[in-house]
Amino acid sequence: MLIYRGLSRISRISKKTSFGRRWLPSHPLLSGASHSAAAAAADSSVKVLGCREAYSWSLPALHGIRHQIHHQSSSVIELDPFSLVADELSILAKRLRSMVVAEVPKLASAAEYFFKMGVEGKRFRPTVLLLMATALNVRVPEPLHDGVEDALATELRTRQQCIAEITEMIHVASLLHDDVLDDADTRRGIGSLNFVMGNKLAVLAGDFLLSRACVALASLKNTEVVTLLATVVEHLVTGETMQMTTSSDQRCSMDYYMQKTYYKTASLISNSCKAIALLAGQTAEVAILAFDYGKNLGLAYQLIDDVLDFTGTSASLGKGSLSDIQHGIITAPILFAMEEFPQLRTVVEQGFEDSSNVDIALEYLGKSRGIQKTRELAVKHANLAAAAIDCLPENNDEDVRKSRRALLDLTHRVITRNK
Repeated sequence: MLIYRGLSRISRISKKTSFGRRWLPSHPLLSGASHSAAAAAADSSVKVLGCREAYSWSLPALHGIRHQIHHQSSSVIELDPFSLVADELSILAKRLRSMVVAEVPKLASAAEYFFKMGVEGKRFRPTVLLLMATALNVRVPEPLHDGVEDALATELRTRQQCIAEITEMIHVASLLHDDVLDDADTRRGIGSLNFVMGNKLAVLAGDFLLSRACVALASLKNTEVVTLLATVVEHLVTGETMQMTTSSDQRCSMDYYMQKTYYKTASLISNSCKAIALLAGQTAEVAILAFDYGKNLGLAYQLIDDVLDFTGTSASLGKGSLSDIQHGIITAPILFAMEEFPQLRTVVEQGFEDSSNVDIALEYLGKSRGIQKTRELAVKHANLAAAAIDCLPENNDEDVRKSRRALLDLTHRVITRNK
């Protein structure tokens, strides 16, 4: 008989793996994201020792990521990561709608606002986590009593699905709170909840979703996983506070920006990926690789978001374009432009309440390589995410290999998306 078990129960990673300079959960600031390292992105490379591939992170590496997808497949095929887990995503969507039902009708209506069919969003995080769950599970020959194999496999998958549901509830709760803080009026192409129902109800709906996530988290009865996801909530609050209370020097610091970005965006997906690995009984080394994948994918995603805020349209983004700079939020493209044009710092320090300062900043950005350098930094992190997948122990199970190829494909999709 066969059963899904964690790799730690049948093998250890025999090859020596050098993880390089890494953001650990307790210290997410990557010194390699500093001004000097980021500015050297165009002609630098990142080598991940002990893995089957090394990853260049210049812009031509966009093609390299495709190569890594094919590297793990005996035949070159196109994969749609979302299609691979489409059936599970539908089940999760229904379950989420039932989980956010509240006793008070008004609160119920607010809590389910972004879980209704048609406005659930891209469901990017649940897709990543379901693919990671399959990528880290392996069939192990072992004699078992009738029915035990299926029962254990189903129990593990259900627990991993629960992580995906918890992650999505935390994510949506953070969106509701962010929209209140930013006074946003649109989200996912419709009116934001605070715009439609008011700030008070939006805040309470976010709190309600967090409470539901806590209940689901407690049901897993895994202290380490509870700690990981609780830390995520702390990071979300910390990151938002960092954004609200910056000094002049901090606003102009790439290191500060990257740490804030980790807290606000990448912590959730990285720690959730690690939780998936822990539930599967994986080794500490594999759990770190899962964490690294989520961390770097999340950073790449946010960096491209920063680019699209300047290059996209309101229709494609589902929210207003130029929303960050109009709210005084300084992101990577402006920070890189400031390196080329130091006089831009004076404009940044003055703030953007005056729309003419927005125009001046955009003029400097247009003359600079800020957009290009931000894309290059996103490619760097996408390649690091791909490297983490390629460092996973060899596995010949077709479902495992297919899910790993899909995770690699997502690194390409993240940096080539236009919405």
